Amino acid sequence: MFGKKTLRRVVTRSAVVVLAAAACLAVTAGSAGAIVNGRKAGEAYPFMATIPISAPALGLTDGVCGAALIDPQWVVTAAHCLDMEIGSIPKGTVRVGSDERTSGGAERRIAQAVLHPRYDQHTPNRNDIALVRLDRPVDQKPVTIAARPGRPGTPTRILGFGITEFSQNPADWKMSPRLNELDTRRGTKSECGPGYASRTRLCTVSRVPKAMACNGDSGGPQVQRGRGGRWELIGVTSGPGAKSPSCGEGPGLYTSVPAYADWIRTTMRAYG
Repeated sequence: MFGKKTLRRVVTRSAVVVLAAAACLAVTAGSAGAIVNGRKAGEAYPFMATIPISAPALGLTDGVCGAALIDPQWVVTAAHCLDMEIGSIPKGTVRVGSDERTSGGAERRIAQAVLHPRYDQHTPNRNDIALVRLDRPVDQKPVTIAARPGRPGTPTRILGFGITEFSQNPADWKMSPRLNELDTRRGTKSECGPGYASRTRLCTVSRVPKAMACNGDSGGPQVQRGRGGRWELIGVTSGPGAKSPSCGEGPGLYTSVPAYADWIRTTMRAYG
């Protein structure tokens, strides 16, 4: 596990401020995580990544955030997954390309993490996106970032290893050992709470009754079918899409990755 001195060397906010600690789990109201009433992943997702975390002060020893591989040496996740004010500690590794949470795929060390400079942990989260650079490249194939999200009604899918039964006590959270998926769709702004959805925050609605992300899936990918039927990345799990719904009881909110494509390219160039 990283100590504070190590974290100071590898976690950077907006390319300037070096954080003393990092967090990678949604444990506050307004943050989301795991997939309730989803199903086991029915295909391989080589771009799926996980960032193991713990939150000792909350009694959580086996937590996780999701991420998506967008370059052989970079993953994109939610900024609140790296927010020191939440109080969780990353264990210093990223696993890529496995449908098993603790085995398989490729495991790499975190070399650096960069939060969006205008990120704000709020309700809803704003500019909730971050990049993590791996210590060395992986062989798994990255997912392409979509040119734009599909219109409302477009079928999408969310992925994650989070809890499938909600508890108010983080010490009771049991992350899924295997990857789960849920078929969803782009929602209209009116299907989320007032002020939640925007150009950079995608309202997302389950196509399955009483199902949506919950704690532990934060940072994970939302994908849609692109040209040739290939998955392309449109969103990062950010939080609920309305005021404090229980997991599976309301819409979800996803940071629009295409909306931040310029920032992603600039950041990756700046940090190699």
